[in-house]
Amino acid sequence: MLKRSFDLSIALVLLFGLAPLLALLALAVRWKLGRPVLFAQTRPGLQGAPFEFYKFRTMTEARNAAGELLPDAARLTPFGELMRKSSLDELPQLVNVLKGDMSLVGPRPLLMEYLPLYSERQARRHAVRPGITGWAQVNGRNAIHWEERFELDLWYVEHRSFRLDLGIIAMTAWRMLRPQGIAQPGQATMSKFTGSQRGREN
Repeated sequence: MLKRSFDLSIALVLLFGLAPLLALLALAVRWKLGRPVLFAQTRPGLQGAPFEFYKFRTMTEARNAAGELLPDAARLTPFGELMRKSSLDELPQLVNVLKGDMSLVGPRPLLMEYLPLYSERQARRHAVRPGITGWAQVNGRNAIHWEERFELDLWYVEHRSFRLDLGIIAMTAWRMLRPQGIAQPGQATMSKFTGSQRGREN
């Protein structure tokens, strides 16, 4: 209950306090990338239950001759890259926190298509609500390998506490000033998770 009350209080304060910034960002996205301003995608939440996940758009809708979307790295604009480096594109997830889909701190919600690829141990990352930030995000973010990222998520699940959440929030604020690990080389974020032999053995 303490965690949920804290999430609600901080999300409300931030949404009201950042309302002018959110409006300016929405206008900037509309001007640079067009509509829709928000990127919405179904992601797995607590116990893997699906929910609609929100971000500001950072990529174009550029397609090849066959009408297929180009790879993420080819569609990410300089404006979008700046949004990602500053983490401003994540601010709409405060609405997800208010709705109870997410927490301020927890494992990041990944893709629905990854669910059948997790080992039993890796699937335990869904034992808690996903977060806007998390232990993996302040310890390498997208620059680390999948196995390491999952181990960091699981460490959080096993050691979670209100004190740890406060520490992660403080570390997140510091890393926003010195952004690192935004993406793996050659990727807009990370390469897709396809499962791993190590993951299946655990």
